[in-house]
Amino acid sequence: MALDPGSITLLIGLAILLILLAVLFTFVPVMLWISALAAGVRIGIFELVGMRLRRVIPARVVNPLIKAVKAGLDLSTSKLEGHYLAGGNVDRVVNALIAAQRANIELSFERAAAIDLAGRDVLEAVQMSVNPKVIETPFIAGVAMDGIEVKAKARITVRANIDRLVGGAGEDTVIARVGEGIVSTIGSAENHKRVLENPDMISQTVLSKGLDAGTAFEILSIDIADIDIGKNIGAELQTDQAEADKKIAQAKAEERRAMAVAKEQEMKAKVEEMRAKVVEAEAEVPMALSEALRQGNMGVMDYMNYQNVMADTDMRDSISKATDGDSTNQKGE
Repeated sequence: MALDPGSITLLIGLAILLILLAVLFTFVPVMLWISALAAGVRIGIFELVGMRLRRVIPARVVNPLIKAVKAGLDLSTSKLEGHYLAGGNVDRVVNALIAAQRANIELSFERAAAIDLAGRDVLEAVQMSVNPKVIETPFIAGVAMDGIEVKAKARITVRANIDRLVGGAGEDTVIARVGEGIVSTIGSAENHKRVLENPDMISQTVLSKGLDAGTAFEILSIDIADIDIGKNIGAELQTDQAEADKKIAQAKAEERRAMAVAKEQEMKAKVEEMRAKVVEAEAEVPMALSEALRQGNMGVMDYMNYQNVMADTDMRDSISKATDGDSTNQKGE
């Protein structure tokens, strides 16, 4: 069945119309505009188109704006859009403003946006202002004056300080300051028994130091959740000192022994040297005797008497050595 030119033109017109409507509904958030009008939010259709041109997702701005208007907040589209373009979370900021209004906490949009852009969760901060948060520290060890180690675990109840959220220190700083206070308090105690008897002295002393200065929190209370006895650090230090003194004394004794051994070896060398000199001197005796006989300073009888004396001496030495050997054998038996 052939179509006449009029029908073809009508079909082409309908197709173009459908394409235009598809483009319109894709580029222009008509349903979002209708939802805003139904909620009483005055926003123009061309303003939504402008958001598309500025690469702003209209739903990220319009839906929080609807929520804010219904909650009675006076917010404008330009503020929300500017916060979105700055990289902020518009929905979280609006939720925080609504929570602050319900809790009678003074919080402006500019401050909430600044807190959000600073990287902090502004909604969590508002909730923490209403419902304080408990931060639990790990076991913190301190040493009392008597050398006993005391370990304590604390629970810190904090409330967010809206005015100091931007630029204020976080939880890690609070835990570090509380830990420093616990160590200082335990270290100033005369003995560990006093700390065990009065654990509240730790919380009172730490709380009185104003540890929340410069932080994003306000410390409401510091409670000691658990306390325990650790090592006897004083005794361990004394033991280590005694061990070190022992090693030093052993090193000095070894040094003296080495010097004595060296001295002994030196004396043995000198003895051998003296013996060599004696042998050398004894070797010169026959030469001296022959020279005396040659020059007539010594007669033949004198020489014979000298030989008899030497033989008698050798005999006495052999007898004394034999006697000493028999005595040794008898003692051994």
